[in-house]
Amino acid sequence: MTTFDPTAYKRTTHEQWESAAEAWHRWGPTLREWLGPATERMLDLAGVKSGSRVLDIAAGAGDQTLQAAARVGPGGSVLATDLSPTILTFAASEAKRAGLANVETRTMDAENLDLANESFDVVMSRLGLMYFPDRERALGEMRRVLVPGGRVAAMVFAPADKNAFFSVPVSIVRRHAKLGPPLAGQPGPFGLGAPGVIEEAFTRAGFRDVNAETISAPLCMKSAKDCLRFEQESFGALHQMLSSLDAPARDAAWAEVGSVLADFEQNPGKFVGPCEFVIAIGTK
Repeated sequence: MTTFDPTAYKRTTHEQWESAAEAWHRWGPTLREWLGPATERMLDLAGVKSGSRVLDIAAGAGDQTLQAAARVGPGGSVLATDLSPTILTFAASEAKRAGLANVETRTMDAENLDLANESFDVVMSRLGLMYFPDRERALGEMRRVLVPGGRVAAMVFAPADKNAFFSVPVSIVRRHAKLGPPLAGQPGPFGLGAPGVIEEAFTRAGFRDVNAETISAPLCMKSAKDCLRFEQESFGALHQMLSSLDAPARDAAWAEVGSVLADFEQNPGKFVGPCEFVIAIGTK
C-alpha cells in the first residue's frame, strides 16, 4: 500500500480495540495510577465542575469518564463514546459499580458525532485525538456540540523521544514486521506532541484562547517484565503491526522489546518508563 486508507485504518482500529478491550479494562488500576494525575490536570484546565455536561471522546474503558463523573456530580452528566462497543461495556459496568448514575455510553465515530449542536459544556479526549484520521473534522465536530464558551480538552503523547517506554517498542516492532515509514496522512501516537502542533490544530478548527502544557507522567511498575506484559496484552496497535508474522517471529520481536525495557529498571522492584503528555485546551 502506498497511500493511506482512512476507511481501512478505522476498521483495523475498531478490531484492535474490540480485541484489547478486556485487557485494557483489566489493567485499569495501573492506568489510573499512571494517567490519573494528568487526567485531573486536564479536568482542571477544562473547567469541569459540578453540573457540567461532559462529552468524553475515545473513552475506552472509561477510567477518565469516572473521574469526570465524580466531579460533575448528580447535577451533571458524562457521555462516553468510542468506536469499540465492547470496550464501552466495561465503562458502563464500572460506572454502575461506582454508583455513578450520571454516565451514559454510546458507540460513535469522533468524526461524525450523532449529537445535537451546543449540547455540552466540555468535550475531552484522553489519548485519542492523535489517532483520528481526520483530526480537523473531529475538532470541528467537537466545536459544533459545545455551547458558546465551552471548552475542548485533549491529552496526547509528547514527542517520541520523551516517551521511550512506548516509542522504542514501536520502532522495534515496525522493524521486525518490515513496515516502512508511516504513510502521508497516517495518524500515530506522537503526531501531535511537537511544540505548537496541537495548538495550531485547535486554532485552525476555530477555537480561541488556546493553550497547552507539558506534564511528566512516568510509567512506574515493579519490573520491565510487568511493562512488557502490559504492552503485550493491551497495546492493540503493536499486535496489529505484528499480525503478518508467524509465532516465532512475533516472539523474537517481543523478546527484543523486553530487553530494551530492561534498561528502564532503576533497581530491583522499580521500573520507571519515561513518559510526557501534552494537555491542550481551547474555548469555543
